[in-house]
Amino acid sequence: MNPADLLSAMKRTVEQLAAYNEMAKALTSTLELREVLALVMQKVSALLRPRNWSLILQDERTGKLYFEIAVGEGAEALKGLQLNPGEGIAGAVFASGVARLVHDVGGDPSFAPRFDEASAFHTRSLLAVPLVARERVLGVIELVNGPTEPGFTHDDLTALSAIADYAAIAIENARNFRRVQELTITDEHTGCFNARHLRAQLEQEVKRSARFRHPLSLVFLDLDHFKSINDRHGHLVGSATLKEVGDLLISLGRHNLDAVFRYGGDEFAVMLIETDTEGAQVIARRICEAFRGQRFLREQGLDVSLTASVGVASFPDHATTSTDLIRAADFAMYAAKGRGRDGIAVAEAPSGEGTPMEVPFARSGG
Repeated sequence: MNPADLLSAMKRTVEQLAAYNEMAKALTSTLELREVLALVMQKVSALLRPRNWSLILQDERTGKLYFEIAVGEGAEALKGLQLNPGEGIAGAVFASGVARLVHDVGGDPSFAPRFDEASAFHTRSLLAVPLVARERVLGVIELVNGPTEPGFTHDDLTALSAIADYAAIAIENARNFRRVQELTITDEHTGCFNARHLRAQLEQEVKRSARFRHPLSLVFLDLDHFKSINDRHGHLVGSATLKEVGDLLISLGRHNLDAVFRYGGDEFAVMLIETDTEGAQVIARRICEAFRGQRFLREQGLDVSLTASVGVASFPDHATTSTDLIRAADFAMYAAKGRGRDGIAVAEAPSGEGTPMEVPFARSGG
């Protein structure tokens, strides 16, 4: 090796060691997954300069792999795609836990061309390393087409493997921290958020709504005659019913906009971001209709019908604080229950007189 090449190699080694040290310090200083992933993205781009690259993680619920990060030409088209473990070179690396350096993907039978077709990008060379923490593969970092030809080298493989080792530990720690956080805000029986989280979130959203002059609504519901299920079938069946109710309410919500809470007992709440009273009534009707069309506890060999009494309150129409909004929605819910159940009532404005307004709607099934 001539002196110029030796100097270049030493410079690269020093840069890598400095980057690893910086990365190790930064990754151990945060437990926020987004910050961890942003740092990984920065270091991969700075050290290895790939044309395209992605960080692929496994969805813990479905088992499928998805593109958590995709950078480069056509990357946006990849973010909605999924692949199975074992599919493509990245899937094979995930399934085996063994890194791959492929100089020409055209000669590799594992290569899956559908991702090039989706992104309109031509893959020539590819480098993929697994993210392994506690002997479990979490995902894959995949680099596509190096900054120069002939592409990636074994030195690049070594560098990316070191980054992946740091990243895997940080991702695992961040996920564990998130699980602990979720335990403190989630109801153990239904998977919905709990009442403590409702109060905290609602207070924040009321402040945000006041600042930006956006409406905010709260739907409260109580299951009609739920006590009869516990009395007839026992509390374990009652808990299973509450879980199915939570699943139903979550399925009716708008993704990333609505949040479902178990307030206590057989009472639930749905927080509707940027939704006025009229919009909340539409959702309340949808909830009542969904209950009438649902049969519960079939997996337990039963066939139970349920209805709900629903109260609606909105900021700023019916309350100007989070506590008063909960009180208004709760009061409206009890008004609906007092009128015969399986119905909707809207809260009165603070300065109004009289009782909560009953909302008419078509009943299905008589």
